[in-house]
Amino acid sequence: MSEPKAPTPAPGDTYKGWLFKWTNYIKGYQRRWFVLSNGLLSYYRTQAEMGHTCRGTINLATANIAVEDSCNFVISNGGTQTYHLKASSEVERQRWITALELAKAKAFRMQAESDDSGDDSTPPATGQGAGSRNSEVQSTLRTLGSKVEDLSTCNDLIAKHGSALQRSLSELEGVRLGGETSEKIRQVTERATLFRITSNAMINACRDFLALAQTHSKRWQKALQAEREQRVRLEETLEQLAKQHNHLERAFRGATVLPASQSNPAIDSKGPVSGKGDASDEDEENEFFDACEDVQEFITVPADPKYHRSGSNVSGISSELGMDDGTTSLDEQSLASNPESPQSQELVPVRKRRTRIPDKPNYSLNLWSIMKNCIGKELSKIPMPVNFNEPLSMLQRLSEDLEYYELLDRAAKCQSSLEQMCYVAAFTVSSYSTTVHRTGKPFNPLLGETFELDRVQESGYRSLCEQVSHHPPAAAHHAISERGWTLRQEIALASKFRGKYLSIMPLGSIHCIFEKSTNHYTWKKVTTTVHNIIVGKLWIDQSGEIDVVNHKTGDRCHLKFAPYSYFSRDVARKVTGVVTDKDGKAHYVLSGTWDEKMEYSRVMQSSRRGENGADGRQKTVYQTLKAKELWRKTPLPEGAENMYYFSTLALTLNELEEGVAPTDSRRRPDQRLMEQGRWEEANAEKQRLEEKQRTVRREREREANRAASPSEEALIEDAISDSPLKCKYSCSTSFFFSL
Repeated sequence: MSEPKAPTPAPGDTYKGWLFKWTNYIKGYQRRWFVLSNGLLSYYRTQAEMGHTCRGTINLATANIAVEDSCNFVISNGGTQTYHLKASSEVERQRWITALELAKAKAFRMQAESDDSGDDSTPPATGQGAGSRNSEVQSTLRTLGSKVEDLSTCNDLIAKHGSALQRSLSELEGVRLGGETSEKIRQVTERATLFRITSNAMINACRDFLALAQTHSKRWQKALQAEREQRVRLEETLEQLAKQHNHLERAFRGATVLPASQSNPAIDSKGPVSGKGDASDEDEENEFFDACEDVQEFITVPADPKYHRSGSNVSGISSELGMDDGTTSLDEQSLASNPESPQSQELVPVRKRRTRIPDKPNYSLNLWSIMKNCIGKELSKIPMPVNFNEPLSMLQRLSEDLEYYELLDRAAKCQSSLEQMCYVAAFTVSSYSTTVHRTGKPFNPLLGETFELDRVQESGYRSLCEQVSHHPPAAAHHAISERGWTLRQEIALASKFRGKYLSIMPLGSIHCIFEKSTNHYTWKKVTTTVHNIIVGKLWIDQSGEIDVVNHKTGDRCHLKFAPYSYFSRDVARKVTGVVTDKDGKAHYVLSGTWDEKMEYSRVMQSSRRGENGADGRQKTVYQTLKAKELWRKTPLPEGAENMYYFSTLALTLNELEEGVAPTDSRRRPDQRLMEQGRWEEANAEKQRLEEKQRTVRREREREANRAASPSEEALIEDAISDSPLKCKYSCSTSFFFSL
């Protein structure tokens, strides 16, 4: 395939071509497509990427260009960006250097002019004034263009006559004095005269060009400033017109769409409310929009305007959703007026929780010291240092799933099971938001270790976790809320090491039951992948699919966590989902990211059309209403990067409390020492606890073998793996945290 030949660079032109860019010592120089335009040098892997994926850009206004040898040169901005480039030939390199220098000079001038612009301004011209100013600018540009052509012609003539003059002078040096002397001197004189005339013409053309540019420079600056001000005024006018149009639309709908008999009876009972206010809320509920496109499974488009004009459909939508601000405030008011509600009882002072932990120390990790301690030991007995950990146990990490318990509180108030499904689905996604920066490994719980999280006063729920099996590790979690929901899960972990990354696959189901509606939801967790295990900075991704099922009604929500891809144009950490009833009819579309927010859109109509998918089947097209926010991540506390990126809840999980069980994770000495920054002592204590647990396990197995007959061994195995929260040996204190 023939490569496009780069044109000779000219000032202001876009310059494109292939160059070789240094990547690393393994891959060396790699062929990349470079584009020089508007003072910016950008590169792509191929020409096809120019429309969507730029691999890097450097601003030439502040860049330094250095030539290394016949084909190599370096571009650096004095900071983190440095491009080591190589051209295919010396001629090609010189073309790029010339184009880069011209672009750098132009970018520097433009930056200086933009800094100086705005000192003087004139009122914007309109009508015939603007037209005359346009023609004047065009005329000036034509004049400047002709002057530039004159300069170019003079430059060529100077080069030509200069070369001829040089040759004549060289010949004159070799001529002996005689008859030829006068002739040679005459030729030199003629050529010198031509060179002087051409130089004078060049100087005069430059003087005219400079005078013309100086004359019009200020005028152009003023015209540019006037255009900018006019654009700002037009934008402000358009914004005002849009607001007025929206206001008139709402007023019209309030007068024609919603009769007084369709207003909310709860609001009517409190006093008269203007029809305009109802129309405003109605419009917020039914504003149509351009939804984001999910190119993998389905497509969402704005709903047909007929749903907007139909008053009956509008009322049905509003009554089923019940998720606008007005409904929320009514729910809160009814909750506050309920005499059995905790808020109406006597207020109890809420405990003030801590907001900081000691900063993470910057200890270097000596891999050799770890390896020499592993020589001759079994793989299962190799102690891992706390350098890879965070000062929380796995049981406390499980409790962090309740970070956004408010979603379940709101779901418990929902009248519609489909609406409730949206909140439950958002809750499943929110449990991953705390993992985006948390690359530290939690402590492995000891057998029978527990963690109790009592937040009845602050949040109305109480949670209890227990490690019920050590090999394989398994934990049970049970949470109950005074606001009408119960959550339980049994989680075991399976992992696979793939060289560059580690995949962690949670096994077991999560159950959520709502007391009022008796709806019973179940789902499973997706796969967590830790990348750059060997080399590079660790980062975490969540990928896979979740099916949230309501076993009472048959409703289902299918969530898809898209794995991160360097070549994908989609937003990173994307999550999409569809809520369907028992017949498979779609009612809501969910979209968002697992580390930021989730939104839902009501489906008005669906059809099987559009582009064919990768498997040859047609995609489903959903016509949806305006998206509304279900959940948004709470920002991390200040200084979280020095506190293991803990959230506000995570900072309080290891805080010492009175009355907790002797087996509680807060009492682990190795975990406490690590939190205090005493990592060497934490490593020693961690190794002591692990060895003590192995000793107790061996002793227990010997006792079981002596006491049991062969026919009873199966019964003892069943007794050891008892119910999730009632392990037979969970009350044994022989191996717990004795200091």
